[in-house]
Amino acid sequence: MPLDATPRRLYRSIFISDVHLGTRGCNAEFLLDFLRQAECSRLYLVGDIVDGWRLRKAWYWNESFDEVIRCFLDKAQSGTDVTYIPGNHDEMFREWLGLEIAGVKLAREAVHEAADGRRFLVIHGDEFDGVIRYAKFLAYLGDWAYDWALTLNRWFNVARRRLGYPYWSLSAWLKRQVKEAVKAIDRFETALAGEARRRGLDGVICGHIHHAEMRPVHGVAYMNDGDWVESCTALVEHLDGRFELLDWAAEMRGRAARPAREAVPA
Repeated sequence: MPLDATPRRLYRSIFISDVHLGTRGCNAEFLLDFLRQAECSRLYLVGDIVDGWRLRKAWYWNESFDEVIRCFLDKAQSGTDVTYIPGNHDEMFREWLGLEIAGVKLAREAVHEAADGRRFLVIHGDEFDGVIRYAKFLAYLGDWAYDWALTLNRWFNVARRRLGYPYWSLSAWLKRQVKEAVKAIDRFETALAGEARRRGLDGVICGHIHHAEMRPVHGVAYMNDGDWVESCTALVEHLDGRFELLDWAAEMRGRAARPAREAVPA
């Protein structure tokens, strides 16, 4: 289908985090496919959009990464209210908090008011990760191990594509099998929800842990928009204030399967 004929999806707000531009594990093509179909009044970039940690070790950049940046800037120039909340991997941009660059506002955090009047803390979330906050060298060590997992994931999916199978995140599956990782995710969710409750807000929207989730935690709404390395997910707010997690990898799998199903004779 030509780009001009691509059906548009209109949302009130979109929340994206943990793209990790500058890494080989970044699924920029998936994100571009989403951004070209989605329009919104407000776009929140909730941290780790660019992976400064990885780029300092070894430079890796390609045209699709440039195109993602262009998409963000085009949306800002066309009237979308774009807020960039840097995370720990793109912490170098925290030196520019309070500035507006090419229509993109940089902020440490934000409070988003939904269409139905509910108010949400929007924050990357690394401040509530004990490893990041108190033992940063362990975070770098974990980043090294995680990079190896993503490398394995990339080659695993190369093999799947050659066999005709769609994308499936091996690294995300492995993470879900580790009990300590599950406990850490629960502690993170509880801490973020507690902060929102302490501030008198209705919920929190965050990223950081690459685990897309929407659930109530101790009376407030916890929403994590996931990532574009493993799950390829975004959090969207519909025009009526309803929130939804979009699994874009599943969306693309379904789209690829439709022609095959349509080709089967009745």
